Order: sequence, then C-alpha cells, then structure tokens
Amino acid sequence: MIVDDSADIREMVKFVLESRGYRVLEAVNGQEALKIAQQECPHLILMDLNMPVLDGFGAVRGIRELTRMCDVPIVAMSAHNTIDHRAKASAVGFNDYLTKPINLAQMIDLIRRFIPAA
Repeated sequence: MIVDDSADIREMVKFVLESRGYRVLEAVNGQEALKIAQQECPHLILMDLNMPVLDGFGAVRGIRELTRMCDVPIVAMSAHNTIDHRAKASAVGFNDYLTKPINLAQMIDLIRRFIPAA
C-alpha cells in the first residue's frame, strides 16, 4: 500500500510497482491507511510522514496496535533526511526509511528485501 497525500507520488509509485507485478492499494492520509490496512492487510506499506488528517507517525502507531498488522513492514517516506527524523520514525514502528525525492531503484531494492515480486 502507498500512503501519500500527493497524487503524483502515488501514481508514480503505483505505476512502478504494478509494472513489476505487485498489487497496489492507495490511501491519501493516515486515517484512510488505517481503514484500508484493517480491511485488506497489505504485505507492505510505503507511508509519507507529513499528511493531513492523520500523519504517518500517528498512522503507524495505530497500525502497530492492530494485532494482525503488527508485523507488516512499514517504510517511511520523507524529504526530511536527518538523524533525528529517522530515529523518530524508527521509534514509532517504521521498519525503514526512504528519502524524497524517491530513488526508484532504491525503493524496489528495499521492497524486495521485505516481499518477493509477484
């Protein structure tokens, strides 16, 4: 699942992943991501940190509270590339971190570490 309030980022990531055989769900904010995660139980979540309604930090806390979702890999996506920001993301339950603008080859390599290609 890709969670980002930017339609352009969602479309780009979705196109790249679907062209490699992955099925992609989309959410525009953390609140929508929580709802979809409960219904669909995705194998991996790529989540923006700064979004309206519910940011990525709050969404990850909520997802980690869901018993069946506690082990899903969740990757933060953010333009903030500081040690403090990465530490905060790790502390709330993100498994890894991608810096925006997203390097697509790096994103694919990261995803392949968590789930195989479809």
